[in-house]
Amino acid sequence: MASPAIGYALIMRLEMGSASGAFGSLAAAVEAAGGIIAAVDMRSVGKSFVTRDVTVTVASDAVANAVRASIERTAGVRLVSVSDSTFLAHLGGKISVEPKIPVKNRTDLSKVYTPGVARVASAIAADPQKAFALTIKRNSVAVVTDGTAVLGLGDIGPYGAAPVMEGKCALFKQFAGIDAFPICLDTTDVDAIVETVANIAPIFGGINLEDISAPRCFEIERKLQERLNIPVMHDDQHGTAVVIIAALMNAAKVVGKRLEDLTVVVAGSGAAGTAAMKMLLAKGVRDVIPVDRSGAINRQDHYDDAHWTWLAEHTNRENRRGSLAEVLKGADVFIGDSAPNILRPEDLQRMARDPIVFAMANPTPEIMPEAAAPYVAVMSTGRSDFPNQVNNLLAFPGIFRGALDCRASKITDGMKLAAADAIAAIITDDERGPEYVVPSVFDTRVVDAVARAVAAAAAEEGVARRQLLVAEGEDLAAPV
Repeated sequence: MASPAIGYALIMRLEMGSASGAFGSLAAAVEAAGGIIAAVDMRSVGKSFVTRDVTVTVASDAVANAVRASIERTAGVRLVSVSDSTFLAHLGGKISVEPKIPVKNRTDLSKVYTPGVARVASAIAADPQKAFALTIKRNSVAVVTDGTAVLGLGDIGPYGAAPVMEGKCALFKQFAGIDAFPICLDTTDVDAIVETVANIAPIFGGINLEDISAPRCFEIERKLQERLNIPVMHDDQHGTAVVIIAALMNAAKVVGKRLEDLTVVVAGSGAAGTAAMKMLLAKGVRDVIPVDRSGAINRQDHYDDAHWTWLAEHTNRENRRGSLAEVLKGADVFIGDSAPNILRPEDLQRMARDPIVFAMANPTPEIMPEAAAPYVAVMSTGRSDFPNQVNNLLAFPGIFRGALDCRASKITDGMKLAAADAIAAIITDDERGPEYVVPSVFDTRVVDAVARAVAAAAAEEGVARRQLLVAEGEDLAAPV
């Protein structure tokens, strides 16, 4: 049975009698419906009635509805209003634009705008590279989506995607100090998306593609990378893949196996699954077996999908065929980015000794950790309520921070592998264990470590346009 999703809080304004025992009746009604009272705040007091704001945590919409109905049936209690704390957090959006320089007098105005700005504008027009030093370009990322593959919601369009993109921008700022802006496009046409992003690119230092469905996401990313000279990365592919590799590096050490000796079965050949398989191969894993609904992708079958054809030609070393359960026999690792509850305990029992299972379907994994626990050595999910969460928040802030700092023209495979190495290295030999193979997203060391590693890899691969000299723990940039 699946564990409940992480809940949320309702703030309920209630008018009730002030007599002794009135609140006790309310509390009993809330508890009976499955809610938990987390806080009580008095709003006003009368002779016979009081008004309170009662915060109630609930596990789901169904529980929220049950709590509300139970309160409305409680004698002597009037429900004045109900607010969802999550919706309240989104009122007016979650991000804003703040000026860095105050404009308090005419002198300030003349510097940031006319007439002074004309000198800066002319300098940039004469040498566009100066935009990196003299505009927001040096520290800005566009978070671009068409809303076709949003979280577990699917194709909900650009308006539905907007709060998710705002959240991503907030994370860029909070974790890496990067100014990011949500760009939600009302088109799903590949060429129209590419053209639009290319046209707005001059003001941005990087492009983060987000929640675009496969296989269109592969083509959009490729075309933009060919056209632009700033970093372009589809985070659903590469951010997730980077963290998977980092976690697997540590998991392999926990069970005493080498990456190159692993047989890895990957369920789901969409954006994240495909990127993870390519990174596994680049990292030296020799036997990667992709599995989709129809079974293992192999060289005997014909595929209309170009990226499936690529997978058939470059993976599944022994050309195995059959269902997920069949190809898992003897495998060391299962990586899932597919569908809930497709793995059974008996499937895990047929794997090699000390199996590693990354079940990352959200919100319900391919197998729940409590069901897998007796049979696996290391277990990871994409959820925050279990250990070893594979979360791309560990990757994208640091990757873009490093790419912006060195003014990289692109994000290379080497930069992504360097990011994975940096994330894995946060956990020391003494700390590493079955329930700690990937650091917390709130570990403040991660972004800096990833940024440094990415910038160093960019310089080594010749795509950095700004030299960073590391001295005494500080990044010193060469002159612009």
